[in-house]
Amino acid sequence: MAEFDLAIRGGTVVTASDTTRCDIGVRGGRIVQLAESITGASREIDASGLLVLPGGVDSHVHLDQESGPEIRMADGFESGTRAAAAGGTTTVLAFAKQEKGTSLRDCVMRYHQKAAGQALIDYGFHLIVSDPTPSVLNQELPALFADGCTSFKVFMTYDDLVLNDRQLLEVFAVAKREQALVMVHAEGYDTIKFLTAKLEGEGKTAPYFHALSRPQLVEREATHRAISHAELIDVPIMIVHVSGREPMEQIRWARGRGLKVFAETCPQYISLTADDLKGDNMDISGGKYVCSPPPRDHASWAAIWEGLKDGTFQTFSSDHCPFYYDSPEGKLHPKAKTSFRYVPNGIPGIETRLQILWSEGVAKGRITANEFVALTATNHAKMYGLYPRKGTIAVGSDADIVLWDPNRKETIRQDILHHGADYTPWEGFAVTGWPVMTIACGRIAVEDGKVFSRPGDGQFLRREISPYVRAA
Repeated sequence: MAEFDLAIRGGTVVTASDTTRCDIGVRGGRIVQLAESITGASREIDASGLLVLPGGVDSHVHLDQESGPEIRMADGFESGTRAAAAGGTTTVLAFAKQEKGTSLRDCVMRYHQKAAGQALIDYGFHLIVSDPTPSVLNQELPALFADGCTSFKVFMTYDDLVLNDRQLLEVFAVAKREQALVMVHAEGYDTIKFLTAKLEGEGKTAPYFHALSRPQLVEREATHRAISHAELIDVPIMIVHVSGREPMEQIRWARGRGLKVFAETCPQYISLTADDLKGDNMDISGGKYVCSPPPRDHASWAAIWEGLKDGTFQTFSSDHCPFYYDSPEGKLHPKAKTSFRYVPNGIPGIETRLQILWSEGVAKGRITANEFVALTATNHAKMYGLYPRKGTIAVGSDADIVLWDPNRKETIRQDILHHGADYTPWEGFAVTGWPVMTIACGRIAVEDGKVFSRPGDGQFLRREISPYVRAA
């Protein structure tokens, strides 16, 4: 009987802290040995000339999420996790969204039903709290935290999700008591409503004006307000999808005061700009790029790179929020043709996150390979209570591994992707660096773009309390 189920031989292993040439022995879905040479495996994989990275952890994805009575999300858990695996990601944390007037626990049970038997890779849930009633605050949230959903997200905008300041303080207080991590979508609701009405009154309704309705100062103000609430309650928070320098300055100000404020950014903020929303001569095709916060400008790209390098950002997530473009249930919804405010808000990116960061970051000398691993895997696992099971290559960790060709040149195209959406915002975007093979819990999930994992291979992850929260 072979000593190992799988041996990965001859590659260069890159973690957040080290780079070394060694072989990896896998048994029972876990890494059981790292050694100069490993033999005696049922299957051997030659990784010569390749980098061996921890499988990506994407801690910000939206799958099969209710998006309105006439809108349908393009990815469920089967297609979304298939695309994730094809892009080198082996763990996703999706959102279980509470609908106002409903039980949060019932909502989470529905998402369990959506995901069960569908996911190709391991997954967990963040909670979205939209209706913080006394029963949600005092019974449901604590019970769900105990069930392994140890983080939740709150919104400072959107009609169906926005919490007022009193509600934010109340949920922050629960997070403090229960040691949960709070994720904050920081954009000012009333300011956006004011600017939207003003733009529409001037006849400025094309998708491009979505960006003008949500300028950086809207993000800056909300970020500062969220930080102030967190300071009052003395609770750590994560500001998600930060788009540029102005909110970054608020985060740095908070850290200078000793506050536990963490930050995330995304591919759209280093590779897309507001001009993309103009489409073809300010037409509806710009809706392909509508997301919030919107992409900014080249100066904002430079600011984001500063933050990725200096530690302002702990995580680099996709914020995968996929809608169809050419569909009345998606970006071409009849109402979306009348105003940017009705364009389904979000873009697909779960499969292209790693390639964009590697190409724009490591290949261009902006960050190191070790920093890449930290930003795409290790820090996510640490932040959300999955480390060291996920996010690293170490004895005892799950055998979630990506064989990466750092020199392979590809052009991102819809016809080679695996997501459910009918377009990619990065059509024609040239990258250097590509996943050759994705291994999930010791199984070959994807090889050279061919998917071998099956629905049901992925399992729900009960997460521990984040060490970032516990330390606070």
